[in-house]
Amino acid sequence: MRLLPQTNWHGWQGSRKRRSGVETKELKDCAADLWEAARMLHDGQVVGIPTETVYGLAADARNPQAVAQVFAAKGRPADNPLIVHIASMEQLTEIAAEVPPLAKRLAEQFWPGPLTMILPKQASIPEITSGGLDTVGIRMPSHPVARALIRLSGVPIAAPSANISGYPSPTTAAHVMRDMQGKIAAVVDGGPCTVGVESTVISLEGADSVRILRPGYVTKEMLESVAAHVSLDPAILHQLKEGQTVRSPGMKYKHYSPRAHVILADGSWKGFAALVEQRKTAHTYALVFDGEGETLSVPILTYGKNDQEQAQQIFSKLRELDDLGAQLVFVRAPSADGVGLAVYNRLIRAAGFEVIQV
Repeated sequence: MRLLPQTNWHGWQGSRKRRSGVETKELKDCAADLWEAARMLHDGQVVGIPTETVYGLAADARNPQAVAQVFAAKGRPADNPLIVHIASMEQLTEIAAEVPPLAKRLAEQFWPGPLTMILPKQASIPEITSGGLDTVGIRMPSHPVARALIRLSGVPIAAPSANISGYPSPTTAAHVMRDMQGKIAAVVDGGPCTVGVESTVISLEGADSVRILRPGYVTKEMLESVAAHVSLDPAILHQLKEGQTVRSPGMKYKHYSPRAHVILADGSWKGFAALVEQRKTAHTYALVFDGEGETLSVPILTYGKNDQEQAQQIFSKLRELDDLGAQLVFVRAPSADGVGLAVYNRLIRAAGFEVIQV
């Protein structure tokens, strides 16, 4: 991608006609198309964009009408807050009312990259963006297309995953087009996502303590290189209680789920194979690790041999199972260590917390 200059949009009135909802334009990672996407964002329209984690449904974070279009396109519950994406440290103080020293240290270590920090929000961030909270999640993506669009549009971008709410997140532009055709202005194709699961979301619990609200590529061990104390929120592996406040995307609702009924099986291969054979029905599939599954009597898909490969592949494999017509899917549970915790977290939600120990 050729780098483009910073744009002064002052006085630009968006002379293009606003899209009617019957066409979603497919744009490429080239100068002319990035300009067009940036103009759409500045004009209050919604654009699917690539990040290193998953594709996002981008809109001007400070424009309530634009953000409302994101919620409408996704069918997203209004109390599920959005993450605001920035392209520079200067933008951080425009979004956050307070930036503690620990937040600055974490930003120096992990930005740009897949880490979201929950911070007190400026009054310029509307309640619809923050889910009615007085805090907001902020991150600086490392994907060059995402950062270019933030710079060119001149607006901070609110960008939840660009999928129908509850469905597996999109990791290619084709996934976004399948979910959002006719609902948004455009999709920018920046290639497959390299990380494959959403960012790690953290809150700051004091001068030197961090709580992980949603696991991602930035692991607990990595955070411990900066913060003295790092804890895991119970909602990572357990369902929130009725009425409990959502502090981060991905905490409260059933997420990441294909149309098929997903059962997560945690334990040995022998136990997994026995479970599948005992409970299989018509249109049953198994999602297993690379090199496994040859002895099963049901069709299989594999999703990698280590936690990083599993993170990259899990959402695309869940979507593929729907394409194959799967009705019941047994999934081999990954390790809950390192990046594997992020994959495990997504899978227990895809399974509606139906986990069987084998």
